[in-house]
Formats: sequence, structure tokens, C-alpha cells
Amino acid sequence: MDETRFTIGRRALLGGAIATLSAPALLLRAARAEDEPIKIGFPTPLTGPFGAEAKDQVQCAQLAIKQFNAAGGLKGRQAELLVRDDKLNPGEAATRTLELIEKDKVACIVGALSASVQLATNEVTKARGVVYVSISQSDAITAAPDFSRTTFHEALNPHMTAGAVARHVFKPGMKVAILLADYAYGQEMAAGFRRAAEAIGGVDIVLEQKHPFGAADYSTFIPALRAAKADVVCICNFGRDQANSIKQAVDLGLKRQSKIVVPVLLYNQRLAGSADAFEGIIGGSNYYWTIEDRLPAAKAFNDAYRSETNGNTPSDYGAYGYAGVRIVLDAMRRAGSVEPDALVHELEGAHYETYKGPETMRACDHQAVQSVLILDSKAKAAMKTPSDFFDIVAVENGTEKNLRSCADLGHTVAAQ
Repeated sequence: MDETRFTIGRRALLGGAIATLSAPALLLRAARAEDEPIKIGFPTPLTGPFGAEAKDQVQCAQLAIKQFNAAGGLKGRQAELLVRDDKLNPGEAATRTLELIEKDKVACIVGALSASVQLATNEVTKARGVVYVSISQSDAITAAPDFSRTTFHEALNPHMTAGAVARHVFKPGMKVAILLADYAYGQEMAAGFRRAAEAIGGVDIVLEQKHPFGAADYSTFIPALRAAKADVVCICNFGRDQANSIKQAVDLGLKRQSKIVVPVLLYNQRLAGSADAFEGIIGGSNYYWTIEDRLPAAKAFNDAYRSETNGNTPSDYGAYGYAGVRIVLDAMRRAGSVEPDALVHELEGAHYETYKGPETMRACDHQAVQSVLILDSKAKAAMKTPSDFFDIVAVENGTEKNLRSCADLGHTVAAQ
């Protein structure tokens, strides 16, 4: 038995005086809570092979916090970002998330940059009924049984990105080979290409060559891809793996015989790599800064970022950090509350625009329905500025037909 509850109940029976005496204290406690900052937990892999993307996410998330506070916060209540290094490790992510919830009393969690890490984070948040907005690509987090009513996915997923790239590049009669990192991200992206190839029809997947996560040497994997004599080679990996595998594939002559595509063409890896290695490679993206020529929201986001960073441009995964934090802060403002039920009500089925075109948070699985950009890496001679890496060659608008169905994900009805 809870001794505190027993004592209060006994005293109340003796005359009800305790209720009168405790009311000012309860009001004072509530007033203090309203004066405290709104804490947003932000676990992300600051150390490790995804560190560049993680640091961009933090920087853009801080921009969303700053804008919210400058606009008056929530009835004057300011927000605060609590960043934790999850070290790209599911166990570390679960521990840091639990600390953020139990010790730091965060209102919600935003973050993660790996499929397995975001699932570990989600297990903690859903067990405690805390809203979690994932900003890492995954097909699993919105599918049963990993999904929960407090789980939201702002990032694109492998079905969306690989599908968009395949629809742009694959043609009936083509032979396709896939190089994939042998963990959740690579496996999900390869599955996305397979599904798209089947839907297009007449596309033959002739090889799936796996490589370990964090491989430094790809010389043992590239020969099999060359021997496959595929029209298209899909490289499905992330972070440093992308830059390293592309450079070595080019050095070993793969680009001379096959078109190289990636499901997600990363700004930071192109920044770290050479124009010669990346030239002509096609990939998908949630965002590229030159979209500001078409979308006012992108121009506003870019300008705000430039003012904070001495004229730099935001990256794709940085934009996810901004959007993930921004949508929960906007939901708090609309709801006038930070309570999970109120946030779920505001986020589920919401139509919004944060850093690019309009998005919708699909009700059944809480997946953000949004556009996918198809990018083509420029030759060095075609670059007008040091960050002019890509041409936007197509924009696939966000529609539910480009997502897996709710039934396919294991949902029988919209989330309640």
C-alpha cells in the first residue's frame, strides 16, 4: 500500500482539513511547473560514423528551439534541448532515453540516426507513454508491433526513398545489382529497391552483395558487382560507408560500366568526398537547399540557418532535426499543453509545413507523408558555389500511394 495515499485518506476522513491545507501547496507546485523550461530530449550519435549528420541535427534542432522561444514559447514558457550521445548503440540509446524521461523529466523525445537505435529508443518511450518523434529512416518503427500511439516518424522511410529512385532510374529489361550494408538500414533499403523493381516489372535483380557495417575496404566486394555486368548498381549504406564505398567503386572501375544510384544521397558525405567520385550518381533526399527557389518554407529555413552559421547551408539530416523538434513544439502551442495525450491529438493526422513543402502525419501509422527529391551529383566544373553539389532532377510529391499500406504494416484501423 502507498503510505502517503493511506495517510491522506485517513486525515480527509477525520475532517477534510488536509484538502484545504494542501491546496495552496498544489497550486504552488503547478505554478512552478509552468515556470520550468519545456525539456525536449534529443539522443543522437555524436560519436561514430554518423557524427557529421548527428551534429547537423543538433544544430538545426537548436534553431527550432530558438525560434519557438523568440516567438514567446508556450504562454511564455521556454523550451530547452537536452542532447545526449547515444553512440550509435541501442543499449546506450535506451539508457540515455530512460534517464531523459525519469531523471530529466522531458516532455518528449526527438532523435536517433539508426534503425536499430530508434527502435530501442521507441521501446522505452512507448512503455512510458512518452511522445517520440523519430528522425531516422526506417520501415519498422511505424509497423506493428513496434508502433505505438505515441510513436511518430518524421523522416522518410526506405520504401519511399528507394521507391522514388527506382521509379526514376529502373526500366523494364534492366539488370540491377545491390551492394548493401548488412544491418537494418541496408536491408530495408535493398527491400525497397526489390519492391519497386517488382512493381515496375521486367527488372532483374541479379546480385545482392552484403558488406559489414563500417567496412573500410571494399575491394573484396566490388569485383562481384563488376562481374554481374548490371545496368544499375544500388549502393545501400549510410554515413562514412557511403563515401568510402562510392570512392572505391569508382576507383575500381564500376562507374564505367554501371549506373550507380543510392537510396539516400547524403550532403555531408558528398562534402567529405570528391566531386569526381560522386559525379553522375543519382540518389533520393528529403531536402536539398536549392529547393528554396521553389518553396518559401525552404527559403525561410535556409535564411534562418544561414544567420546562425555565418552563411552556411543546412544539410538533409540537419533538416530532419529541425522538423522533428518543430512539429512537437508547434503541437504544444496548438494544444496549449505538453501532455502526451494532447500532443498525440494534435500530431495525428496533422497537415503542416516546416522546412519544405506540405506534409501530413498519416493517422494509421504516424508516418510523415512528404515529397522525395531526386538528386544528380554535379561535375566539379558545373558547381557554382562550394556547396552547389546536386541538381534537383525530379520531385516526387508526397502521396499515400508511395507508402506501404496500413494493412501491409499490420494496422487494421487508424490509431486512436
